[in-house]
Formats: sequence, structure tokens, C-alpha cells
Amino acid sequence: MTQTVQTTKWQFHIPALPLAVYREIAAHVRQVQGVTAGLTAQTSPDFDYLQSQVAHLWLELSPEIDPAERQRLQQILDYYCQRYGTGSANYLQPLGAIDRESLLS
Repeated sequence: MTQTVQTTKWQFHIPALPLAVYREIAAHVRQVQGVTAGLTAQTSPDFDYLQSQVAHLWLELSPEIDPAERQRLQQILDYYCQRYGTGSANYLQPLGAIDRESLLS
């Protein structure tokens, strides 16, 4: 019997964040068990030097993710938000119809 495992998908975005920092964040969150991550390229047809080359970092969380690993992920994202933005709530958005609060539950 095949068991279907659903994942929770999120996007993390900080405006004008450099490509190197997005890569650093992706490498950091990939160390969290139950999390896969990747970068989505910017699709704007107009070049803007002040715009990031990355549209967002995508995250997929396994439904079986350990609460300690979920907390570790939140700590990593909070660190980057504090360093490069103004707070995590504005930068983490669900991909699809997923409630943002479910990330921390």
C-alpha cells in the first residue's frame, strides 16, 4: 500500500535581499530535518539593480516534522528577518491556501 505524505509549502521573501544571502538561508534551513528548500528566480522582464535576483525562497515542511525542528526553522528565519528585515510575520507567506499560523503549531 502506498502512503501519501502531504507537505506544507511556504515562501520566504525579503525585498532587495541579495542572491548570496538567499543561498545562505537556503543552505541553513536545509539542515533542518523535515524541511526542503529552494530558490525561485525573479521573473520581472525589467532589470532593476535594487531588486533581488530571487523572487523568494520556497520551503516545504513535512507533516511529520518534529516540534523542535520546527522551532529551529523559526529561529533561523527570525535571525535573517532581524538582520535584513523588520520581522518574520511579513516575510513568510503560504504557497496555496495554507494558514500561516500552522507553521508554528
